[in-house]
Amino acid sequence: MAYLEIREASVHFPVRNTWGSTGEVVRAVDGVSLSVEKGRILGLVGESGCGKSTLSRAIMQLQPLTSGSISLAGTELSSLSPAEVRRRRLDFQMVFQDPYASLNPRFSIFSTLVEALSRRTPLPRQQREQAVAELMQRVGLSPEHMYKYPHEFSGGQRQRVAIARAIAPQPALLLADEPVSALDVSIQSQILNLLNDLTRELALTMIFISHDLSVVHYMADDIAVMRRGQIVEYGPAEQVFTHPQHEYTRSLLAAAPGDF
Repeated sequence: MAYLEIREASVHFPVRNTWGSTGEVVRAVDGVSLSVEKGRILGLVGESGCGKSTLSRAIMQLQPLTSGSISLAGTELSSLSPAEVRRRRLDFQMVFQDPYASLNPRFSIFSTLVEALSRRTPLPRQQREQAVAELMQRVGLSPEHMYKYPHEFSGGQRQRVAIARAIAPQPALLLADEPVSALDVSIQSQILNLLNDLTRELALTMIFISHDLSVVHYMADDIAVMRRGQIVEYGPAEQVFTHPQHEYTRSLLAAAPGDF
């Protein structure tokens, strides 16, 4: 059985105007079925507005499904109560696109990471600094900066903090939604290498979301190509890149710079 199983998932939003609902809907996600095997990285690729982020929010239970189901390790997530979802969310965490927006500017890095580390098992006060220091070192940050605030870090450093926060509760599934698109090109490869290393070291399952085919090609074991809320192609990464079956996939590859 796949670790993550998505079956005919749809998220529709009603179209409204000044007078209320028009009766029409936007099919942001429309009948998506996907499975992700434990320990593998699924690259979810498509143009902006195709529904990638909406699907990731649905997986995180931040956006309710209109229809369909999402199961994690055999548990149907929509059947859980809000309290059960909060507890289960320790097993699946997310790294967002903009690290500055996703970190609380009023919290020091120490406070942010202590809170994340304590979600699964409360930390005794005397162990907190050591635990935060070890977590920061794991993502390539100097522990001497743990009492600084997000605005005192560069974009790449903030994304490392966001990654540290995501792995702190020891999740089994990590969703990375355009995690390098807001960063300088010179920093992007460092963050990609970090995510790749952590995935292998911690035996994580990952969904890596991007519009950049070269980045997905570097990261993913399997590829799902999304267009207008639907998955139009899915398969092993090398197969999709070398022998694309769908016209849309071929057009994306043709428009991308470089060779695959």
